[in-house]
Amino acid sequence: MAVEMLSYIERQSPVHRLAGATKLIVFLLFSTAAMLTYDTRVLLVLLVISLLIFKVSKIKIKEVGFVLLFILIFLLLNNLAIYLFSPQEGVRIYGSSHEWFHIWGRYNMTQEQLFYQFNVTLKYFVVIPVALLFIVTTHPSEFAASLNKIGVNYKIAYSVSLALRYIPDIQRDFRTISQSQQARGVDISRNEKLTKRIKNVSAIIFPLILSSLDRIEVISHAMELRGFGKNKKRSWYSEKKATRSDVITLIVAVLIFVFSVWLTLQNGSRFYNPFQ
Repeated sequence: MAVEMLSYIERQSPVHRLAGATKLIVFLLFSTAAMLTYDTRVLLVLLVISLLIFKVSKIKIKEVGFVLLFILIFLLLNNLAIYLFSPQEGVRIYGSSHEWFHIWGRYNMTQEQLFYQFNVTLKYFVVIPVALLFIVTTHPSEFAASLNKIGVNYKIAYSVSLALRYIPDIQRDFRTISQSQQARGVDISRNEKLTKRIKNVSAIIFPLILSSLDRIEVISHAMELRGFGKNKKRSWYSEKKATRSDVITLIVAVLIFVFSVWLTLQNGSRFYNPFQ
C-alpha cells in the first residue's frame, strides 16, 4: 500500500500530452478490436502495439505492479474455470482433436484447447496495458471532460471523476488508520493467525467506511451549495484541445481497428484455425 494504485501518475510523455477524449477513443477501439477477434495474428500485432504504447508512456511496471498481479491472478482463475466447465471448447471451435494426454472422464489436454485458452490470455494482455495507461495517464478532471465530450451526461462524467479522485484518498485513509491501530497493538501482519488477522482488519475497515461516508456527505453538500446540476451543460477547466498529435493518433487507431476487423473477416470466422 506504499504506492497509490490506479491514481494519476504525472510524466512528460507523448501519451500524457494527448487529450483525454483521444485516449478514451483509442482505449475503446483497442478493447473492441480485442473482444471481436480470436485471430491469433491480429492479437499478437495488437499486443506489440499495446506494449510499445506502454513503453512510450514512461510508466514503470512497479508503479502498477499490484494491479497487474491482481489481474494475473484473475486471469489464472479465469483460465482454470474455462477448462473445468468446458474442457472441449477448443475441440468444438476448431473441429479437430489432437490429444496430448488424458486426465479423467471428459478431461484431456488437447492442442486445440490450449490454443483457444492462449488466445483468451492474449486478449487480456492486449487490453490491460492500454486500460491501465488510460487510467494512470489521464487526470480525473480531464477524464470527466473527455466523457462529456463524447456525449456522456456531465453529471455521470463528474461522478466517475470523483470516484477516480477518491481512490488515492481511500488508500491514504487506510494507511493512516492502519498505522494508528497498529500503534494501539492491533497486529495485521503474518505473525498473527489468519482468523485473528481478519478480526484485526475489521478494526481498520469500519473506521474507513465511516470516514468515507463523512467525506461523501461533505462533498455532496459542497456541490449542492454551488448549484451543481442546475444547468444542462457546463464548461471544463481541465479540458485539453485536440492537437495534430491527437488527430494522427486517432487516424492510426482507426486504421488499426479497421485492419483487425478486416483480417478477422477474411477467415470467415472470428477464430484463426491453424489445425486445418
